[in-house]
Amino acid sequence: MTRYVTPREACKLLSVSEKTLRNWDEAGRIKTLRTPTNQRRYDIDSVLTDGIDRRITALYCRVSSAKQKPDLNRQVNYLQEIYPQGQVFKDIGGGLNFKRKSLLTLLGQVMSGAISQIVVCHQDRLCRFGCDLIKWICEQNDCQLVVLSRTDLSPETEMVEDILAIIHVFSCRLYGLRKYKATIKEDPSLPGNEISSNLESVDIG
Repeated sequence: MTRYVTPREACKLLSVSEKTLRNWDEAGRIKTLRTPTNQRRYDIDSVLTDGIDRRITALYCRVSSAKQKPDLNRQVNYLQEIYPQGQVFKDIGGGLNFKRKSLLTLLGQVMSGAISQIVVCHQDRLCRFGCDLIKWICEQNDCQLVVLSRTDLSPETEMVEDILAIIHVFSCRLYGLRKYKATIKEDPSLPGNEISSNLESVDIG
């Protein structure tokens, strides 16, 4: 016989938050009914199978370029050996780029409550910077971030490429600021002395 329980009971039995329960309800991952007073009741048996969490273990793998596909395959093979039931999410893109297709798909599923844990070989496979933010998003949606710290599966060349990309961005900004300063100095319609003295006080390297 189907047994519907209150949100508090469901949270305790499934070890998830009420937000995750609502996300599951909207995604059709758990059977829900409404009481005459419009209160939710959940059928936990529609999610549980012998007490096993049916959410997905996501195996995230990334390299920065197509020529590194052998590295990508090594990551996939390593994670699948440890988590044979895991679902693989793969990206080819830089660690500074957050608009990676599989990463966005994965985060969307995390926020819908469909992912129980994300596993990566090394933290920088997920992203070069901002991993704490992704970890926080996971925690808010009852998802665990597992970092195996396999440095041999984190190509050093990618770190060099990312550092060069950062240097390039700031070099372009510095050049633009210098060009802007020169343009202002050459503008005869502006009070030259005042502008010049203000700009000279700005240290732009």
